[in-house]
Amino acid sequence: MNFKNTKNYLPSIIFTILVLLVWEISANSDLANPRLLPPPSATLNGLANNWDIILKHAAQTLTEAFWGFIIAIALGAGLAIIIDQNTFLRKIIYPLLVTSQTIPMIVLAPLLLVWFGFGILPKIIMVILFCFFPITIATASGLANADQEKIKLLLSMNADKWQILKFVKIPESLPSFFGGLKIAATYSVTGAIIGEFVGAEKGLGIYMKLMANSHAVPLVFAAILVTIILSLTFFLIIVAIEKKATPWNQE
Repeated sequence: MNFKNTKNYLPSIIFTILVLLVWEISANSDLANPRLLPPPSATLNGLANNWDIILKHAAQTLTEAFWGFIIAIALGAGLAIIIDQNTFLRKIIYPLLVTSQTIPMIVLAPLLLVWFGFGILPKIIMVILFCFFPITIATASGLANADQEKIKLLLSMNADKWQILKFVKIPESLPSFFGGLKIAATYSVTGAIIGEFVGAEKGLGIYMKLMANSHAVPLVFAAILVTIILSLTFFLIIVAIEKKATPWNQE
């Protein structure tokens, strides 16, 4: 991140610091109950003292989120290309994709547990379900909005639809594709944790559930902090790849 970008985010950084300071002061005074709302210092202390345990759970969640995200990219981008190239399939599949988002994903977690057990597979499927829609819709939109003048030029040169896809549609859809990836990246860790909440042997989701049941609130916040770090890491990796893949789209 260059200085200009840092300067743009400075108000948000300052506001976050102020919120943490007010939180710390309130939790260490009579304004808030530290057992219910532990101060940020207690969260950091809990993270430091239990880092080895939290790291093992975080590694499991990261594995689930990573593979679910990768599979969602392949399936989402692939389906977007298919429905872009076939108008009939687009009319069938696109409404079903939109309708599928009316189903709360969390209600599917128990079913995945029944069908696939307590292993890693149902968590990966949950991540795929969370990430698949934004990737597919964003990529399909980018493909559909490609420059028509360029397409007409290639058609005048007797290019087939796959050449048009390769030289016009895919390059011009990359900004939309990466936009969908950035949304999905933040969903990936959330999807894995929701799957773990329902049932798992390890992972940040089951760790948070166990700590909440034990009234170890600082450790719940510590796990939440790690979750935020993982999500931001996914997001920043996608941003870095986008800058390399679409230099023409950067300021």
